[in-house]
Order: sequence, then structure tokens, then C-alpha cells
Amino acid sequence: MGKTLEFEQGPIRPPNEARSFLLRITRNCPWNQCLFCPIYKNRKFSLRTVEEIKQDIRTAREMADDIEAISVKLGDKGRTTDQVINQIFNSSGYSNAYRSLAAWLYYGTKACFLQDADNLVMKTADLVEVLEFLKEKFPEISRVTTYSRARTIVRKSVESLKKIRKAGLNRVHVGLETGYDPLLKLVKKGVTGAQHIDAGQKVLKAGMELSEYVMPGLGGQGLWKEHAEATANVLNQINPHFIRLRSLRVPERVPLREMVEAGELQMQTDDMLAEEVRVFIENLDGINSTVTSDHMMNLLEGVSGKLPGDKEKMLDVIRKYQELPDTERLVYRFGRRGGAYRSTDDLKTDAVTYEKIENLIRELKAKGGMAEVEKTINEMVDQYV
Repeated sequence: MGKTLEFEQGPIRPPNEARSFLLRITRNCPWNQCLFCPIYKNRKFSLRTVEEIKQDIRTAREMADDIEAISVKLGDKGRTTDQVINQIFNSSGYSNAYRSLAAWLYYGTKACFLQDADNLVMKTADLVEVLEFLKEKFPEISRVTTYSRARTIVRKSVESLKKIRKAGLNRVHVGLETGYDPLLKLVKKGVTGAQHIDAGQKVLKAGMELSEYVMPGLGGQGLWKEHAEATANVLNQINPHFIRLRSLRVPERVPLREMVEAGELQMQTDDMLAEEVRVFIENLDGINSTVTSDHMMNLLEGVSGKLPGDKEKMLDVIRKYQELPDTERLVYRFGRRGGAYRSTDDLKTDAVTYEKIENLIRELKAKGGMAEVEKTINEMVDQYV
């Protein structure tokens, strides 16, 4: 059997790619200077060779065939069932990559995410060769996705991007973060708002889906409004398929922490963030993007929907939070950061949880006042960075 089989996987993927086949194309990040990102610091970027990647694809195919054989042996006719998964996950010796691939087969997403941070930095011909080989070995895959940087994309021609799309790359995730040039420079993003627009439009012209990531809170208390308005303006000119919100968090391992500790960046409170997101959503205009808040770092998961039709619904989610009495807002914040709540509506549906959170807040206040409560809330959410 294939217990010893292994292929290389990187450290992260977008939350919505949790059930995708994860295949590492490049290692780490070729830019690696953004002050808000802790992921690849002290790690050197490198391109993997086409042959290395092809060998990993062959190994993954061998794993998939091996898992099918396990299924047949167990009487499940080649399907990756609960029984198959239990055998693989409860037996010693299987690699993490093997278990990851088994989970992918179990969920049946037919999606593949290419790691790490910026795979369009590869030569077009090399990436096309990899994608065509992936399609040959895994014809069942219907969606292939990657991260890339706007600065890299603008260096590619639309013709090159179309070749990559034809070879199988369906969707690109881009970290927009902000459209405000002074803030892009401050956090060392290495790109301008105009380049973000150019890159996004090129991806769309090539026929790919585009996800743009926005970072509420990045402007701190000083630049929040400029950040919100300029970012919405850039997105209005791109009209991406998806706008994904990822609120700023700055635990100790994030380089931006030095600016926070030096007083150069004053973090937004949750209430301030809610107002910032309101201004951002209000300024999105003339586009039909899907907005998602699919990460625990976001206070209001319900700020999600399809523009323009769901705009008022998203704004109502924010208003409902802003109109809560102070006590209920604090309980919601605590419960949300601790994973108990997904919506302010949850405050009314579970009296037991509400009472438990109230008691916890009371105990923390007795120990160290509101500072202790805020410290606990921050520690809970920072674990998701």
C-alpha cells in the first residue's frame, strides 16, 4: 500500500480552499516585505522545477489510485467513504499529504489550489506545462486556483494569461488589501492602486475568475476613511467576481507590531471597524461582485452578499450591530471572537450561552477591569492569524 507516499505542500491556503487538493508550485513569497503578513518571513523564495512539480502530481495520482484500492478492498466500490477515511486517519504511517488528498477525494470538490504566494511569477510556458500535466493526470479537476500579486500580473500580457487560463487555471486570488497609495507604501505592499486596477482587469480579460482581498483596519484610526473610500474606488474599476474581507490583526509575530508599539499606528476598535466596513460597502458602486466575510478575524460574518442587490442587507447587518446596547455589543464581540456567535441574531437564541459570556466578562472585569476583557478578546481572535 502507499503509506510512504509523500508530496510537498505549503503552509497556507485561502479559507474557501480548505477542501481543495493542495499542490505546491513555488516556495514562499518572492516579495515577502508586507508589514502585515507574518507567513513567509525568514524563508527564502524559490521556484520549483517543472519536473519536481510533475513528480508530485504523479505521486498524488498514485495516492488517489491507492485510496481507490483501499475502498474496493473495504467493499466501497472505489468511493472515498467514511469507512475509507476512518481507516486512513486512524492508522499510523500515512503522510499528511496522503491524508490531505484522501480528504479531498472524500469531499469531492474537484478543486485544486496551487501554493504558495505568487505562482504567476513562473514563466508562462512552465506554468502551462504544469497545468496541462495536472489536467492529464487528474481530468476530474474542474477548478484550479492560485494566489498571485498585482505587481506580477501587470508584467504578464493578456495573451499569456489566456494561455494559462486555457491550460486550466480558472481563478486567481489577489491581496488588494487597500487601494490607498500612501497606505500601500506605508505597509510595503510594493504596488499602487493603479497597478491593482490594471492587474485585476487583465485577469478578467483573460477569462479567469478574480478574488480580491481587502483588509479592514489597515489604515488604523488615522487613515481609516481614506482606506475605505480608495479601496472601494479601486474595486469599482475592477469589478472582480469576489471581494473577501480579512480584518487586520497584529499579534507579536506580525512585523507591523513595531509600528503599533511605537504609537505610529493606532488600531481600530471593533466599533470603529464596523463603521469603516459600513463606509467601504456604501462606496461600492456599479459592480456585481460577491462580498464575503468568511474568516473568524471578521467581526460581522453577515456582511456577505451579491452586489448590487444585497447591498442594503449587508448595511443592515452593520446597523444592527451598531444599534445594540453597549452590554450586548460587548457580549457579542466576546462570543464572536470565542466562536460562539456567527450573527448578532444569535444573542437572542441561546440564553445559556449569553449568561455564560456575561459571567466570564464579569470575572475578567473583577480581575483587571475592561483592559483584561479587551486583552482576552484580542488573544482569542489573534489565534486565527
